[in-house]
Amino acid sequence: MSESTIAGLIEGGKATAGPPLGPALGPMGVNVNDVIGEINKKTAAFEGIKVPVKVIVDTATKKFRIEVGMPPTSALLLKEVKAQKGAKAKGEIVGNVSLDQVKKIVDAKAGALYGAGMKEKVKQVLGTCVSMGITCENVSAKEFIKRIDSGEVKL
Repeated sequence: MSESTIAGLIEGGKATAGPPLGPALGPMGVNVNDVIGEINKKTAAFEGIKVPVKVIVDTATKKFRIEVGMPPTSALLLKEVKAQKGAKAKGEIVGNVSLDQVKKIVDAKAGALYGAGMKEKVKQVLGTCVSMGITCENVSAKEFIKRIDSGEVKL
């Protein structure tokens, strides 16, 4: 069984038969529209975010499977605060997230985050907030982490 892999960075739910996938899939003999449709279905939840996608094609049977990677935590945070980029300078604030939004990101990245429980994973996402200039519940992410550690904020 011989397999070929095509990888690309695709905006969630917006794959097309054009580059980078279409021209690479065409010579393999697979139905490009079927591949694009499945990619769009699997990436619909990441609308507005570029997601790593791999298309693995069995060159003998022309069957394919799609592997969708996870966007970085920073991209998910930017989507939540509706910002284009993180802070350029220390002290700059580009947005604010709620604890529920942080938990939503933790759930989305379930297997990709380190830590035994929700507390550790939330703190990991908040650590990304620190470097990006994003506050949580209208306080600095560092302060929010301290509140979690002290038990003031229950998860």
